[in-house]
Amino acid sequence: MQTDTMTKPIQKRAIATREKLLAAAKALIEQDSFEHLRVEDVVGAAGVAKGTFFAHFKDKDALLEQIIGARLAGFNEAMAQSPVPENIAEMIARMRPLIAFSTSERTVFDVMVRHSGAAASAEIGPIAEQFDAQIALYSRWAASGPFRKDTDPELLGEGISAFLIQAIALTFCALHGQQALEVRLAGYLTAWLLPQS
Repeated sequence: MQTDTMTKPIQKRAIATREKLLAAAKALIEQDSFEHLRVEDVVGAAGVAKGTFFAHFKDKDALLEQIIGARLAGFNEAMAQSPVPENIAEMIARMRPLIAFSTSERTVFDVMVRHSGAAASAEIGPIAEQFDAQIALYSRWAASGPFRKDTDPELLGEGISAFLIQAIALTFCALHGQQALEVRLAGYLTAWLLPQS
């Protein structure tokens, strides 16, 4: 019985420390960038020891996964609240905040791809969960909107997600970075979603 009462304050303290680390990291990112975030700066801003950081996060990447995953959840929620797009242009307009965030820094995109679930990691984290939520949302859009009906909506949703990632990746590529992301994405989605005549 005594162990249960002792566990609750320890859990509350651990949760508070984790939140303090996340808040410190978010503030530092706001001041500078995802790329320049350093564990030393996070623990200094949070007022905890470096060992405390590693008790909560395996490494900086694990911390960034939590922060980026939470941002993706916000974008997904906003897209889910909006009406089903009536055309490709509306679909891209709904994705615009997600696109802006995903292309804001190479570090953001790199962390997203590493934790998207594509690496077949044993652990499913917040970014992989949000990628799955996006595919489910895109599948609903494909099923409900004026898009092709000769293909399973889930497959169409997976394709929308894949083409979005491809278009974002090419913005960081010197060979292909000249074409505007939205123009490239519109071409992909038009070929993928609209019935062929």
